[in-house]
Amino acid sequence: MTESGSPSERIAAELRRRIAAGELAPGARVPSTRRITQEWGVAMATATKVLNRLREEGLVRAVPGVGTVVAGKPAPAAARSREPQRAQQQVSEPASQREVRPVAQPAGGRRVRTGGERDLTRERIVATAVRVADEEGLVALSMRRVATELAVATMSLYRHVPGKDELLRLMMDVVFGEQPLPELRASDWREGLETIARLQWRIYRRHPWLASTMSFTRPVPAPDAALHTERSMAVLAGRGLSWEEMAQTSVALAAFVCGLAVHFEREAQAEQDSGLSADEWMERVGDEDHGRLMADPERFPMFDALNRGPEIDLSLEALFEFGMARMLDGVGLVIERRGGADR
Repeated sequence: MTESGSPSERIAAELRRRIAAGELAPGARVPSTRRITQEWGVAMATATKVLNRLREEGLVRAVPGVGTVVAGKPAPAAARSREPQRAQQQVSEPASQREVRPVAQPAGGRRVRTGGERDLTRERIVATAVRVADEEGLVALSMRRVATELAVATMSLYRHVPGKDELLRLMMDVVFGEQPLPELRASDWREGLETIARLQWRIYRRHPWLASTMSFTRPVPAPDAALHTERSMAVLAGRGLSWEEMAQTSVALAAFVCGLAVHFEREAQAEQDSGLSADEWMERVGDEDHGRLMADPERFPMFDALNRGPEIDLSLEALFEFGMARMLDGVGLVIERRGGADR
């Protein structure tokens, strides 16, 4: 496949068209790398290449804390037409969730949105909040932002959801319920725990913001999330472990998965702000810094030997696989000592 026909060039061409047509006006956010991967079904590296290409052409620029926007100054509010704004909103929304957003501007200048409150439900609020967090990260989520997406007044949301804390709890429960737990064989505790851990890992990968909302010291009542702990303890039952040991095993394994998954959101935000994937960042910055900081073999003999050996995999996936296996090995030793390995 030639470069001109590569996925990155085709996506870049489409975004150029949207910019030229005014669908993405100066100052407007362009689709993030996460949004590009979802809309076009490409890898994160391809999405990053798209934004880098547009940045090199001077069409877009990175704004810290905001993301990548169309280069140039936004037009004055009074001069903006409503059609480009509507087209811009549709770029960031699935077709099934687009809706007419009539806007009225009273003399005081305050924008009043109508047309969405009649059909407003808690389910729509939560679904919209999940979409915002998935596409732009938890930093972009607020009650006001969700209200804007739904074209309703912010206060309308509070008739259905008391506040952001409750909204996050509902979001957490919804995303855990998206992928129901499969039936687990009571005869194989290790397979059962591994199945649960892998399901949690997939959920966190699909919703990178989720891990940072989890608390294992002050858990919130989220039934679909709590079901994971329930099933973990169930596969451990009858193997000589105390109730405390079953609960600690279940929570410790979940905490390991969550603790590693926190980096999904951090990496996504760093990639959005810098325009560089983790691999590209290491190539441009990491290798040089490591070479300078770890160049003393007397102070860092292990790093020196490591750098001279074959390349190793320290990706999140590799760390997850290694860590999960070692934790399950440890659980197996405890069960064996209790005499319950074959129960």
